[in-house]
Amino acid sequence: PVVAPKPAASLPPPPVIVSTMDPASTCLNCTHFGSCSGCTHEFYLDKPPVLQEVTDFFSAHGIEDFTFSRGRLSEWRCRAKLAVRGTPEKPLIGLYQEGTHIVQDIPECRAHHPSINYAIKLLKQGISELGVQPFDEDAGTGELRYVQMTVTTYNTSIPVAQRYEQARVQVSLVWNSRDERSKNSEKLSLLQEFLWTNGGPRSNLHVIHSIWANFQTSTSNIIFGHKWRHIGGEADLWERFGGVDICLDPYSFGQANTLSFNSLLHKLIKYVPRGSTVVDLYSGAGVIGLAIAASRKCRSVRCVEINKMSKLSFEKSASRLPPNLGCTITWHNTDASAEPIHWLEGSSVAIVDPPRKGLHPSVINALQRVALSERKAFKAKSSLTKVKDEKRPWILRAREPAVHVDSTIMEESSGIWPETLIYISCGWDSFKKDCKSLISNEAWHLENAHAFNFFPGTDSIEVLAIFRRDSGIAQKKTKTKTKTKAKAKAKTKAKKKKAKPSKV
Repeated sequence: PVVAPKPAASLPPPPVIVSTMDPASTCLNCTHFGSCSGCTHEFYLDKPPVLQEVTDFFSAHGIEDFTFSRGRLSEWRCRAKLAVRGTPEKPLIGLYQEGTHIVQDIPECRAHHPSINYAIKLLKQGISELGVQPFDEDAGTGELRYVQMTVTTYNTSIPVAQRYEQARVQVSLVWNSRDERSKNSEKLSLLQEFLWTNGGPRSNLHVIHSIWANFQTSTSNIIFGHKWRHIGGEADLWERFGGVDICLDPYSFGQANTLSFNSLLHKLIKYVPRGSTVVDLYSGAGVIGLAIAASRKCRSVRCVEINKMSKLSFEKSASRLPPNLGCTITWHNTDASAEPIHWLEGSSVAIVDPPRKGLHPSVINALQRVALSERKAFKAKSSLTKVKDEKRPWILRAREPAVHVDSTIMEESSGIWPETLIYISCGWDSFKKDCKSLISNEAWHLENAHAFNFFPGTDSIEVLAIFRRDSGIAQKKTKTKTKTKAKAKAKTKAKKKKAKPSKV
């Protein structure tokens, strides 16, 4: 029989969640290392093995001021997707062992934010007390398949220095049913009540921010289904990135290492000239574009994203921007690789943040052609974008903004092409390939590079690279200045020669 939830007497919460890691330590010291597939390196977390190759690569390309930010080495993960298996008496919540579908329980994960580990303990107790059946992959039976834990440090009621340590968790339960009206929905409701009773605002420790349900019955390995429901706590999860408030729904992409991402974002913003027109490809919920719009006095910012689910998060975040920015901000729901030239035109700065596989060949090709066309001093628009009148309705719809923050009147900016390319990479091998393609014919020049330790304990590195090109106008101005200087120098030399007294 299903029993109504009650306060968890056997899990007395501490007054605060205290970090168990020495902040100066560069060793993982995790009891799960070796059996868990999450971390591959136990020592020197501040120096991922790939770092030397990255350093040598940029040095060989003339980057003398390359920097690496080591970031926080433990308790850095603020978003975790975990499988739920086992039995109600002994639930397993963790990651698959390498090369298998056997779940390794990781209750003391050193990478997880402490609030995530605490929320997992609560969830396990709820599963056991309520008799919730973990998912059985082979039989396709069970109730709870996966859980996503997302941390928010956005809490204005406490000092800034304490916000990371006292973070709260948005819990997303992936339920094995079609919707909330299914037969096993009663247990979902009781599990939500258990978590809120023992981790909500009236508990000894308020660690649960909100609870969502995702409904998934597929037999594939896809974690989330298409149906989401907010079932407890606050509806919106807010975080502060790049000086602006960002709303992240559970179905939107979010960075796991929020501290390192903020460091990267603050560095990136400095490379965007004030008054720029910006296009942000692969923009997600528009975190980068919105932060730039608020801080760099841009004329316009266009965000392009294929995932339509990110639209709502973008709208909510845009609603909190300061008034009178003097910047037109739009969000477009489309695949940037389908028509890259259209999105590059009118932008002086292009930002790309592609998936691990890197840029689509069509985007690489468009960036090369834009740079080379102006280098050869002929009109880019006529050679690149002059096509027949567009009649395809899905392309026309994509060009129209799905969200338009009407801060100012949209200005025509045809004939402008990117002179700055900002590339954010989460896949080192794909970045090397894309970088070589961009600089191979001197279409672009690699000017700056920085790396960030987004995933301590792995051989992964996040790269921020800045590419520049000289527009035809800039080259013409440089040549004119050079000629003017040469003429002035010759004139001065002639005057000196004329003024020099002749020898008797």
